[in-house]
Order: sequence, then C-alpha cells, then structure tokens
Amino acid sequence: MKFPTKLIKGKIIKRYKRFLADIELEDGQVVVAHTANTGSMKTCWEPGWKVLCSYHDDPKRKLKYSLELTNNGKSWILVNTSMPNKLAYEAVEKELIGELKGYDHIKPEAKIGKSRIDLLLTKETGEKCYVEVKNVTLRGDDGGAQFPDGVTERGQKHLRELMEIKESGDRACMLYLVNRSDVDSFSPAEEIDPKYAQLLREAESAGVEILVYQTKITPSSVIVEKSLPYYLDK
Repeated sequence: MKFPTKLIKGKIIKRYKRFLADIELEDGQVVVAHTANTGSMKTCWEPGWKVLCSYHDDPKRKLKYSLELTNNGKSWILVNTSMPNKLAYEAVEKELIGELKGYDHIKPEAKIGKSRIDLLLTKETGEKCYVEVKNVTLRGDDGGAQFPDGVTERGQKHLRELMEIKESGDRACMLYLVNRSDVDSFSPAEEIDPKYAQLLREAESAGVEILVYQTKITPSSVIVEKSLPYYLDK
C-alpha cells in the first residue's frame, strides 16, 4: 500500500491527550499532528525521534497533519492504526498471506451478531473464514514483537468471538500485523495483559488459527512481507 502523497519529515517533541503530537518540521516550524492511535504507543516514540507525517489540505480538518511513521534509528514503525485493516485487505486480495489464499470474496467490517469482524472471506462453495486484524508495534524486552501495549478488553472480546465462530463450524483466524522491522518473533504481552495472553492460548487450543506477518515499511509504502514465528507459552 502506497501513501497517497509524499510524507513530510520531522521529529517528535511529545505525544499528549492520546490523539495529539507536537512535531518539529525540517524548517523549524512546530505543528500539532493528529495521532490515529488509541494505544500507549510504548516503544514507538521518544522525544527527538524522526517521524513522517501526511498533510491534508482539507478546510474541514482542524489538524492538517497526521502522524504516520516513527523511526527509532533502526526501524520505521507504523503508528497510524487506521491502516492495518487496509493492509490486511490488500494482502489477502494479492494473495500475500499463504494461509488465506483461495477465497473468492473479501468483505471488510462484516457483521456477526451485534459485533463486526475485520474481514470475512468466502468461497463460492459457501466456506467462510473470519479474520480479526491487530496492529503490533510494541517491542518487548526480549527483542520480540508483543501485543497488546495496554490492557484491552476489546481485544479479549474479539478472541472470545473467534472461539465462538470456530465452535460454530467456520474458520477463524487472528492475524497480527507486525509493523516494525527490528523484531523477529511474536508473543502476547503477558506482563501487560495476562488475561489476553491466557485467552490467546485458549483460542489456539480451541482451533483459532494464529497468523503473524511482518510488514516492510519505507517512507513511501507499507506492504505485508513475511511470516514470523510466534510463542504463546509463559
């Protein structure tokens, strides 16, 4: 997936009120950028890190800049959480995820009861595969990627729903998109949300498929690149 416009270089000064960040542009101007990320963004920024922002010349927008990528000196990190679902859709459509090849239709934000699932894949034969997508940006002390970066009751709910889907006879997948390159494996963040970690183990035991894929990030694009190993044991 390519960014629609050339991103603007800067460095981050601070992030605050969850959705705001002060960014110093190359010309010295300090702007307030919208940060589309409800998580803690732990290990995703420090004052002075390089960043890339998009600019939106829309009179209806109060904030013209959006924070897209940060850089810790080793890796670009995708912090815009509105992108992973689009990346997953594109990856399935282009058959970049081996386990999800062979489906005829892709429906985003499909309804299941009172909830929605990120992707519903179907075949002409009637087979269904429900896919929940998570954005992974936390780097653990062991050097591996971890999720979540904060306690997530919503994420726990999604795992329970996937187990119910599997029990009903349909295929259910939990897809973790690792959006940084300085990690080489994935595990649940046990110390941050032990309940989520336990539910993930239960989900795998119940037949929910765990898929972990790392993206390749450049200043102009993000693409799903390769599978990573995962470890669920404490």
